[in-house]
Amino acid sequence: VQLQASGGGLVQAGGSLRLSCAGSGRTFSGYTLAWFRQPTGKEREFVAGLKSTNSNPFYADSVKGRFTISRDNAKSTLYLQMNSLQPEDTAIYYCTASLTIIHSNLGVPSAYSNWGQGTQVTVSS
Repeated sequence: VQLQASGGGLVQAGGSLRLSCAGSGRTFSGYTLAWFRQPTGKEREFVAGLKSTNSNPFYADSVKGRFTISRDNAKSTLYLQMNSLQPEDTAIYYCTASLTIIHSNLGVPSAYSNWGQGTQVTVSS
């Protein structure tokens, strides 16, 4: 599946953004989907994930209660609603997908085979 992320931008602290990730090329519903982010000069880190069964989502502790991941399989689109944004949320955000990932690897970037191009989120203080 090919992935295309969008929706990033510049926002003030406390503001909100909604990221979208459009999938194409293969049936979307069978994939485990996730968002990662990479601040400048730092490693890529897990943000949120959602299995193909649309079961309970998984979040990094740093975004729990502020971010919401969701998917619309009919539209082949993954979303990330980000509220109460803080300067430390500034990063390039990537969407990713995997057909074969196991639960224990949900937060491991190398376990995913499909990546979108990333969208920049900048939060000013």
